[in-house]
Amino acid sequence: MLIGLAAALGAAVMFGIGAVRLAIGARRVPFAEGMSLHLIPRMLRERAIVEALALNLVGFGFHLVALRNIPLFLAQTGIAASLAVTALATVRVFGNKLGRNDWLAVLAVCLGLGLLAVAAGGAGEAEASGRADLGAVLALALLVVSGLAVTRVGGGLGGALVGLVAGLGFALVSIASRLIPELTPVTILTSPGTYVLAAGGGLAFFLYSVALQRGSVMTATAPMIVIQTATPAAVGVLLLGDTIRPGWSIAAALGVVLSGAGATALARFEGVAA
Repeated sequence: MLIGLAAALGAAVMFGIGAVRLAIGARRVPFAEGMSLHLIPRMLRERAIVEALALNLVGFGFHLVALRNIPLFLAQTGIAASLAVTALATVRVFGNKLGRNDWLAVLAVCLGLGLLAVAAGGAGEAEASGRADLGAVLALALLVVSGLAVTRVGGGLGGALVGLVAGLGFALVSIASRLIPELTPVTILTSPGTYVLAAGGGLAFFLYSVALQRGSVMTATAPMIVIQTATPAAVGVLLLGDTIRPGWSIAAALGVVLSGAGATALARFEGVAA
């Protein structure tokens, strides 16, 4: 449990700092309407985006350890703490100030994480089925369609919607990682979950970059974190056998509410000017 929780917090730090570096790089790339693939080579020429990609890959390594050792709802709420890291990083990097409500939101995320850490039981050991793999592939197809639709929406609303769909992509990464039975070379290469994970992660990173072009760091990041936290948490408990300690269900629910409310409130913090 402690190893998984420490890994989740390590991932939160990597993802939080990576979000700021990605925002810096994304703002240097010429704006494009829709989900244009021409953006990809432009993005990869920006050093800040490459740094953000490296930070996210390291963060995913930490996150993978967390996903294999603790319930999805705890691992994902640990990632929600990256929103607080992002907020604090934007203060240091861009000289913005957190108001009282922003600090209360950061505190809510941390308290929610603490409650879930205490309430968490064991990670489920349910084996992936062909039906689960098919569901993951269909979810990936739906993610592509949704990405094409929301990238056509402009303004701050567009940034929030693209961030939300990016969150679904990162949620799919977390779920797909649990569908890989064993982390052995043969199993990794033959499991459909591996390819869903890679495609979903790549698409989510791209969509998040687009979202950061259209709004502040927090406007793009908050909906992404909320959906990235809630979706795998529900799947883990309902379908993958993740458990809550007996008698701690209310505390776990309160933890989810606190962390989700804190993340949503932080969306009001405009961390990076356009």
